[in-house]
Amino acid sequence: MKLIVGLGNPGKEYDGTRHNIGFEILEAFSASSESSFKLQKDFKAEIAEIRIGSKKVLLAMPVTFMNLSGESVRAIASFYKLAIEDILIVHDEMDYAPGIFAFSIGSGPAGHNGVESVQEALGTKEVARLRIGVGRPTVEAKEDYVLGRPSASDRKLINGVTEDVCNAMQDWVIQGLTKAMNTWNGLKRASS
Repeated sequence: MKLIVGLGNPGKEYDGTRHNIGFEILEAFSASSESSFKLQKDFKAEIAEIRIGSKKVLLAMPVTFMNLSGESVRAIASFYKLAIEDILIVHDEMDYAPGIFAFSIGSGPAGHNGVESVQEALGTKEVARLRIGVGRPTVEAKEDYVLGRPSASDRKLINGVTEDVCNAMQDWVIQGLTKAMNTWNGLKRASS
């Protein structure tokens, strides 16, 4: 079994914000599999179950709010006795421009509170991540920036890679992290 976790904040007021890109990607991925999310209180998450080939994949959107995402991930990983290499975290990334995404592993959270919470809860930085570019603020505080909505042009770039990101996640499930990284990292670049 594989677990893909999209990071975000629950509640309609956060829909469409940069910080909720992880939720958006998982919703798109789930929709393509005709699966729907259901709240599972024990896991503090909305969960959907899909199959990719012969593999069972759980999609999880923690409802703990971003800063406590690790509580949900730890609960799911513990219940299903998942190995760390069977978990992928999907989240917004200010170090990448909109329209750019890449897998990574082994790096620190770089100020992303959701990633920090997950790494602390799992006790390791060696958890795979799929980082979706949202760009960096020029003047506003980063907290205000990630909780804001992308400009129309940035939104177009983000939406333009959603299908590729879903394909990249599918490759991670089927082929593993190294092959998915080799296929996708550096391949997709933003275009206006």
